[in-house]
Amino acid sequence: MRICLPLLIILLLHALCVDAQELFTPPVKTNHAFVGTEKLIYQIKYGFVVGGNTTLSLTDTVYNGKQVFHALAIGQTTGLANTIYGVEDIYESWFDKKTNLPLKSVRDIKEGKYKHYNEVTYNRNNNTITSSISGVHQVPEKILDLSSTFYYLRRVDFSKVKEGDVVFVNMYFSDAVFPFHLKYMGKETIRTKFGKINCLKLSPVVEVGRMFKAPNDLTIWFSDDDNCIPVLVRMDIRIVGAVYLKLIEYEHTANPFVSSETKK
Repeated sequence: MRICLPLLIILLLHALCVDAQELFTPPVKTNHAFVGTEKLIYQIKYGFVVGGNTTLSLTDTVYNGKQVFHALAIGQTTGLANTIYGVEDIYESWFDKKTNLPLKSVRDIKEGKYKHYNEVTYNRNNNTITSSISGVHQVPEKILDLSSTFYYLRRVDFSKVKEGDVVFVNMYFSDAVFPFHLKYMGKETIRTKFGKINCLKLSPVVEVGRMFKAPNDLTIWFSDDDNCIPVLVRMDIRIVGAVYLKLIEYEHTANPFVSSETKK
């Protein structure tokens, strides 16, 4: 089983429309959550097996004369998983600092002998995208890509989201539009290698079937602070069992990242 960067991709491909207290697309607040020097490193584990690492880095750059963020996500298998699968997945996004909307994205996939490369540019004036593989497509307004969605969620004002509400966004991925729904489950304190972290708990709504047994079999914990960093992802997958994506290193966060023990 190939488990690396595509942890978030899996939930995209299995997203559903759901009934909840409220389903809405929240606007982003002024960004105080991340800066163009941030680097986050995650480890993927299932049981005692380390499947790989994912590195998310952010830099300031210029695209078409505009100051933007450049997000780079690299997922690689390690150890035995690398010997068997040899995965190196790269996702890039150039997105607007104010709106968080992407202007360009790149998907560069190498999985064993399989390779895939695609560039997508976004025309916000007429809500179209241009894919280097499939050409021009009409898309919903304010559509995101994979990487920009990660940073978009960190800018949502969860103080205005009620427990049970479902946050909704549209993403363009693999030359298709995917709806993305996350149910806000409230607050929870979890134990990490950095100590106990107060978190916001969200459950992407997934399709029950071949991969998942229940619609809440995927959970993401974001730090309940000004950084709003995902510190843990848990997926309960049929046959494999519990798969974890854990934050193991961080650098140059916008705000001090501290555990509840540190505050004492």
